[in-house]
Amino acid sequence: MTAISPFTPLLEADIDAATRMFIGGEWVTAQGGETFDVHDPADGRVIAHVPAAQPADVDAAVAAARAALAPAGPWRTMTPQVRGRLLWKLADLVERDVERLSAIDSVDSGKPMDEMRYFDIPFSVDVLRYYAGWTTKITGDTIPISYPAGHGGTFHAYTLKEPVGVVAAIVPWNLPLLMAIKKLAPALATGCTIVVKPAEQTPLSIAALTQLTIEAGFPPGVINYVTGLGEVAGAALSRHRGVDKVTFTGSVPTGKDIVRAAADNLKRVSLELGGKSPNIVFDDADLDAVVAGAAAAAFATQGESCIAGSRLYVQRGVFDEVVRRLGEHAASIRLGRGTAEGTQMGPLISAEHRDRVLDYIKIGIDEGAELVTGGKAPTGQGYDGGYFVEPTVLINAAPEARIMHEEIFGPVVSAVAFDTEEEVLALANNTRFGLGAAVWTKDISRAHRMAAAIESGQVWVNCYQAADSALPFGGTKESGWGRETCRETLEEYLETKTVVVAL
Repeated sequence: MTAISPFTPLLEADIDAATRMFIGGEWVTAQGGETFDVHDPADGRVIAHVPAAQPADVDAAVAAARAALAPAGPWRTMTPQVRGRLLWKLADLVERDVERLSAIDSVDSGKPMDEMRYFDIPFSVDVLRYYAGWTTKITGDTIPISYPAGHGGTFHAYTLKEPVGVVAAIVPWNLPLLMAIKKLAPALATGCTIVVKPAEQTPLSIAALTQLTIEAGFPPGVINYVTGLGEVAGAALSRHRGVDKVTFTGSVPTGKDIVRAAADNLKRVSLELGGKSPNIVFDDADLDAVVAGAAAAAFATQGESCIAGSRLYVQRGVFDEVVRRLGEHAASIRLGRGTAEGTQMGPLISAEHRDRVLDYIKIGIDEGAELVTGGKAPTGQGYDGGYFVEPTVLINAAPEARIMHEEIFGPVVSAVAFDTEEEVLALANNTRFGLGAAVWTKDISRAHRMAAAIESGQVWVNCYQAADSALPFGGTKESGWGRETCRETLEEYLETKTVVVAL
C-alpha cells in the first residue's frame, strides 16, 4: 500500500489503484519505474506515488488504442447500439458510486464533497447518457449529384461518418472526473479509442473511472489511462504520429504548445482554455440573486475554474450594496478539507498555485485596487500545511490592471462600478479571452442586446454557469477551439467519407 495519509480503507484502496496505469487491458507501472508524488492539498502530505510515464509508455498506450481500431476488431465491428449500452452502463456505475467518486476527487483536488455530489457527478452521468443516445443517430447522407451531366452515366453518392481514430485526452486538475468524461463520452460514442492522461496533481479519480470502464465491459485497448508529467507524457501524446486528435483543457500557454506539437502530422486539436469572464449587474437586477450568483461564480471550485466570474461590473447605483453584501457572503464561507461535512470551499491545488494567487492579490492592491475582504492564507488548526486562500473581494481596480486581464484561477473577484451600457460593453470585451459572461437585469431588451454584443462563447442572463449536456460549451479568442457537451462536438471526433458509385 503506497497511500500515506490516514484515509478510510476503501479510499486507501482507490488511492493505491492510481499507482498503476492501464494500457491494452492491463494494469502496469512505468517502464523505467519512475514515479512522482501526489499531495493532499488540505494538509500538504504525500498520499500516493504515481507512475511517471515516459515516451515508451505513451508509445505502448497509443499502440494499444490503434490495435483496438483494427477493422475486424471488437470495437470497430461493435454496433452503435451496443456502444450506446456500454456508455449507459458506465453512467449507471458512476451514478452508483457517487459517494466513492466524490470522496476520491475531493481528496485529490480539494473540492468540497457537496460540489461533487450535486454537480460534478450528476453532470458526468448526464454527459455519458447524452452521448449514449447519440451512438445510433450518427449517420451520413445520400446526395443527388448533377455532375458529370450528359455522359450517359447514373451515379449513387453518399457519405459515411467514421471515427477520427485514436484520441489523446489531456485532462486538467480542477474538475478531473467531469473533464475526463466530457472527452471520453463523445470519443467512445463515435467509435474512437482513447488515451486519457490526467493532470499529475489529480490522477486518483481517473484511475477509479478506468476501473468502472472495465466493469462496464469496454474491450481492451479502447480506453487507456496514462499518468505522467505534462512536459513528458503530455508532450509525447501531443506530438505522437499515432494519435489522430488531441483534446485538451487547461492553460493558454500549454494549449499553444499542443498546437505546435500537433502540427507534425496535422492531427486535429480541440482546446478548452482560459477565461476572464465578465459578470455584469444592472441596477434593476434582483440583488438577492445577484449576490448568490456572483459568489458562486467567483468562489465555487475555489475559483479554480476557467469560467469563474472574476470580473464583476456593477452599475453605480447599486455598487456599494452589492459589494457590501458580497463581502459579507465571502467572509462567511466555511473553509476546510473537502471531505469534511459542512465545508463550503476547500484548499487550492498546490502550494505553488496558492502562492501564485496570493501574489496576484498583492499585485492588484499594489496597482490600486482596494481590499474588501479576504486576501490572505488562513492559519491555525485545520489549515496548517494546506493550500488555503480566503475568498477575496477587491474593488476599484483600473481597467488596465493585471488582475482585470490575467487569469488568477483562485477565489478572487474584482468589482468595478460602471454607468452606461456602452461603457460596460467596452470593459467586458476588453480581454483576450471569450469563454463566459453573465448579465443581470429585468429589462429583456437590454438582456438580448448585451447577449448579442458580448464576445463570448456563452452568456447567461440572470443566472451563472447553468449547464446541460445539450448546450455547447467553449470559447472564442484565446479561450479555445471547438465545443464540448453538445451535438456539434461529435463532428470533432468524426471523419466524413464520400462514396460515389457508377450504376
